[in-house]
Amino acid sequence: MLPTCYISGRSEAGCDEAGRGCLAGAVYAAAVILPDDFHHPLLNDSKQLTEARREKLRPIIEAEALAWAVGIVTAQEIDEINILNASILAMHRALDGLSIVPGGIIVDGNRFKPYGDIEWTTFVKGDGRYGNIAAASILAKTHRDEYMMRLHDEYPQYGWDVNKGYPTKAHRAAIEQYGVTPLHRMSFRLLDPQLTLF
Repeated sequence: MLPTCYISGRSEAGCDEAGRGCLAGAVYAAAVILPDDFHHPLLNDSKQLTEARREKLRPIIEAEALAWAVGIVTAQEIDEINILNASILAMHRALDGLSIVPGGIIVDGNRFKPYGDIEWTTFVKGDGRYGNIAAASILAKTHRDEYMMRLHDEYPQYGWDVNKGYPTKAHRAAIEQYGVTPLHRMSFRLLDPQLTLF
């Protein structure tokens, strides 16, 4: 059973992002505050769960969380400020969307920037250690996957329904064949040499 927070009783928001390594699309982040007594046997790092289990957990988390929100940073913004800053900005935007002010913030990874005067702590592989972060990882992943499925309808040739924008061989081959879209991250190594927008 994953503890829901780092310091019990402080209504900590767990934060995590999804889509950091993708070649296309926005980066998503979620912030989640779970009740101290929240428990679900499947709750874990989203990367350790099947798509079906993530989708099963999403409505449970959204219904039972004390507060949750999702933040988004576009591909254009990523190109302007770099992916690390964009990932942190997405977390800040998720925190902005919470209906209650958290008593602390716990973040998956090892990089973050101050959010107001709220105390924060980073944890490498935190999504496998704390329930709030695991829940945030699930919401970030499922909301982003849903977004990429919508984009797939607009650009079906890139296979985003399968690769979700990640740098698979098939995705790179599609970029080589069809060029890039306004949704591709031009600051990333899409191909060598870099392509231009069509």
